[in-house]
Amino acid sequence: MNQTTNRTLVIIPTYNERENIAEITARVLRSAPGVDVLVVDDNSPDGTGALASALASGHDRINVLHRAGKEGLGAAYRAGFSWGLERGYERLVEMDADGSHQPEQLERLLAALNKADLVLGSRWVHGGSVVNWPLRRKLLSQGGSLYARMALGLPVRDITGGFRAFTADALREIGYRDVLSQGYCFQIDMLRKAYNSGLRISEVPVTFVERVHGESKMSSGIVKEAILRVTLWGLRSLPARLRGDHRVAVAAASAARLAREQADLRFDDQRLLRGSFDGEPNRVA
Repeated sequence: MNQTTNRTLVIIPTYNERENIAEITARVLRSAPGVDVLVVDDNSPDGTGALASALASGHDRINVLHRAGKEGLGAAYRAGFSWGLERGYERLVEMDADGSHQPEQLERLLAALNKADLVLGSRWVHGGSVVNWPLRRKLLSQGGSLYARMALGLPVRDITGGFRAFTADALREIGYRDVLSQGYCFQIDMLRKAYNSGLRISEVPVTFVERVHGESKMSSGIVKEAILRVTLWGLRSLPARLRGDHRVAVAAASAARLAREQADLRFDDQRLLRGSFDGEPNRVA
């Protein structure tokens, strides 16, 4: 990787996105000057990876992680998170390659991240919207979020959306390496772990635009995985939620996180104070 002072990384997983990758990377770089891009390609048969490498060779803000084969969205993001954290990025963003997530709206997620640990680009809050979706697709997405919200007790409107921004500390707190769900269920799994860890979660409105080029990766298998896993998670957590233990545990996790942050701030203040005294020149009376 070329040396950079940028501390925000946009991770774009790809599989057969040759028609989209050049445009989406150009829009990200144009919309957010202080951001780097990581394309995580799963050995796309259409040559997406080769094109991404060609783009990277001409721009030091574009990076490419080539993987051996198609392993799913979750595995691609886990690899991208590890790549970014190893290089010291402080904010890591999930973004689709097909143009459904608008790079021009990235700054509103990053601005909200100043007061949150995880920011969701939401289609289903006031000001959010979808473009070129049939009614059936809207009902499926909203119904999926409603079911997951009720089953898991998550106070979030858009649970399945994939336009998200994390702090580096949030990813470590979640334990992203242990989130083994694949497909779009990965997004639900990451969100429930973030909530259960007491992290601060915010939603900002975004516009989701249906892809123009290429084919959607959504399949019946992905939907079935999500329904099955959400149902199992919900059943396992139901007794604790009925007793109120779940809210207590989340509140305790949030308080513990806040205490750690305050301790870190006090340590930093003390270190700065010691440094100022150590560096103070001797005075002669």
